[in-house]
Amino acid sequence: MKKLVLVFPLLGLIAACDTLEQQQLAGTAGGAALGALATPNDPTQGALIGGAVGLAAGTLLGRTASGECVYQRQDGSRFVGPC
Repeated sequence: MKKLVLVFPLLGLIAACDTLEQQQLAGTAGGAALGALATPNDPTQGALIGGAVGLAAGTLLGRTASGECVYQRQDGSRFVGPC
């Protein structure tokens, strides 16, 4: 349980990303951390799988159905614009 507390700041990184590259990096790092924590018997394999899933999530979650990017301002408000 204590390990999961360390993951929450990583999840916050995904929400604060401005560019697609930052979203992908944060998704990969968060996914790798979660994967390593979820598979204590083989953390390397869990990190690889989690990183791949996180990369996909970081790529897809910041876009609208029309392909535009969703950005977040420092005050937490979001807006849609060209990537």
